[in-house]
Amino acid sequence: MKKGLYKSIKLRSIGKGILLGALALNLLFVSGCGQTASAPAETKSQTVELKLAHFFPATHPAEKELVQPWAKAIDAATEGRVKITSYPGQTLLQADGVYDGVVNGVADLGLSCFSYTRGSFPVSEVFELPGIKYVNSKAASKVAWEGIKQINPKEVQDTKLMMVFTTGPGDLYTKEPVRALKDLKGLEIRATGLSAKSLAALGATPVAMAQSEAYEALSKGVVKGNLGPVEVLQGWKQAEVTKYVTFSPFLYNNLFYITMNQSKWDSLDPKDQKAIETVNEKFFEEVAMGLWDAQDESALKYAAEKGMEVITLSQAEQDQWISLIKPIQDDYVAQMNQKGEPGQEILDKVKSLADQYNKEYQ
Repeated sequence: MKKGLYKSIKLRSIGKGILLGALALNLLFVSGCGQTASAPAETKSQTVELKLAHFFPATHPAEKELVQPWAKAIDAATEGRVKITSYPGQTLLQADGVYDGVVNGVADLGLSCFSYTRGSFPVSEVFELPGIKYVNSKAASKVAWEGIKQINPKEVQDTKLMMVFTTGPGDLYTKEPVRALKDLKGLEIRATGLSAKSLAALGATPVAMAQSEAYEALSKGVVKGNLGPVEVLQGWKQAEVTKYVTFSPFLYNNLFYITMNQSKWDSLDPKDQKAIETVNEKFFEEVAMGLWDAQDESALKYAAEKGMEVITLSQAEQDQWISLIKPIQDDYVAQMNQKGEPGQEILDKVKSLADQYNKEYQ
């Protein structure tokens, strides 16, 4: 009796041991599968795909020499965790809708001009005001980026600015020579925004149209000139339909931005944020701030080959032009004051930075 009972208990113990062992193996197997299954998901979640929208054509230096190498550098700096795909030529967003598109998450990143949404960035207009001289795009870009960092305008705090940069000074390209103020009187010149206000103050007749329309308008005599960066002489072939270049480095400066959706930026790992900011600094200094200088140099050579004459205004003539456009600066200060911003302080800061960086980069 005792022997049978002992045998029964022993068998049940062995059975229970087998069952517990099987359960343990099963749990181990499930746990192992869980880890194996979750590993790829974890790796996948660490890769952030970003879309960048801009209006430049795919062949433009802004895409080939800045955006593409910059995106590649960010990929390398974050060890593949942040990848950027560029959508040039307005394939994702129109030029004037880029900033709002980034704010609303249609694009994660955007490159465009502040001036394309005139009035949305009132403080930043200071960097495009006429009457402030810039020797080249390096100096103008440095002034703009340092100025925005110091002024820190509220209007750009709804995104994460990667960098800003500029065309630098623009000049007059005309069919008739402009050697003095009197030569501008009534002359039809293609210009928009603040540039148009400047030309009107000088007695010219500004005509608003896209840069893409200027060649035909010049060839047909609809306008007699254009105001813009020198690169248009080659990039837009306007040296073929104009004869004179009048240097006017106080009439034009166009400000660009590369910016990122704030929520998307905040979602990145801090170490990747730091890596991106390091890349931003490198590309601003080595590529972006001088991007237009390289194009302008090439365009001037092209213009010389086309037989264009270069005109340099006398200092007395420049002073006269600047005195006539000073009310545009005064109007800016008044508008800033109305908005509760220290208008004169902002303008003085930018002029001081211009003096500093013009000497450094001349």
